[in-house]
Amino acid sequence: MYSTLFVSAFAAATILPAQSEALLAYQISANPAAVVSLVAVATIGNVLGSVINWWLGRFAERFKKRTWFPVSERQLGTAQRHYNKYGRYSLLLSWVPFIGDPITVVAGVMREPLWSFVVLVTIAKSLRYVFIAGLASTLF
Repeated sequence: MYSTLFVSAFAAATILPAQSEALLAYQISANPAAVVSLVAVATIGNVLGSVINWWLGRFAERFKKRTWFPVSERQLGTAQRHYNKYGRYSLLLSWVPFIGDPITVVAGVMREPLWSFVVLVTIAKSLRYVFIAGLASTLF
């Protein structure tokens, strides 16, 4: 139960196409007494997946001129300008689909300190899972 949720949440935070909210909701409906543990496992997995993104971002600039690199220099520059404009607190949006994962990569590119990255991403990801847990508990 926990390992599947952890892997799902971890993968969902990386560039892999995955999603963990439905699995969390299902597991809460099957075992409502474990809601706190399930939210904690999902949060830890998702934050660790985001740390992988941060780490990839730390090395992204080394490869930006390679033909296989998935982001153009212009796109990378735009992302860096946005991060400079909105700062580290943009990491509070790391839970948002489609934009959250790129924000965590850009944070690595911009050399966001790991400690502040983990704190802000943990706040964002845990609040999302608490919301999902509350919704699942209400519906099931």
